[in-house]
Amino acid sequence: MNRKELLSRVDHTLLSQTATWEEIRALCDDAVAYKAASVCIPPSYVKRAKEYLGGRMAVCTVIGFPNGYNTTAVKVFETEEALREGADEIDMVVNLGDVRMGEFDKVTEEIRVLKKICGEKILKVIIETCLLTEEEKKALCKAVTEAGADYIKTSTGFSTAGATFADIELFAAHVGPEVKIKAAGGISSFEDAEKFVSLGADRLGTSRLVKIVKAEG
Repeated sequence: MNRKELLSRVDHTLLSQTATWEEIRALCDDAVAYKAASVCIPPSYVKRAKEYLGGRMAVCTVIGFPNGYNTTAVKVFETEEALREGADEIDMVVNLGDVRMGEFDKVTEEIRVLKKICGEKILKVIIETCLLTEEEKKALCKAVTEAGADYIKTSTGFSTAGATFADIELFAAHVGPEVKIKAAGGISSFEDAEKFVSLGADRLGTSRLVKIVKAEG
């Protein structure tokens, strides 16, 4: 797979707490220039980015980020507001406390509620694999599938580790055929990106691939 094909799968990402509009605008420019799949940005910049991009690039934002322990009502409000302001894709974080307590029906229902709000817009579900057991990951594959989400996603990039090849293999073996996979966190080379895709990832959450190509001129 060539670099152009890999870049077309990238959610070009900037979620730093200190991100400025100038940095977000530059991210948008680079995403357009290198034909990424989307820009993944903080909710506070969605409206401005959508207006700036004018349909040239999909805008993705995050909900319940990065800890996931907001109430469902708060996540609903965040999602509705993001969609009103122009978000094309939503990346939500599950409630990891519910996961650890085995309350997967509750987790599934929260995902289902947000997917209903998203409608035809893409919903990705971040499960933060580095904090979970293998059995919890498998149970979340089932929850994401049953709730009708579009993607399962490995990581926020704000916890103890990011995507691993083993996690993508596990997802591929346990999600339903209609659920796609996003690897995110720590993807730092085109070689790793290609490996993630070969194992089943459809999207890649990273800023480094675009930076590599840009630095090479």
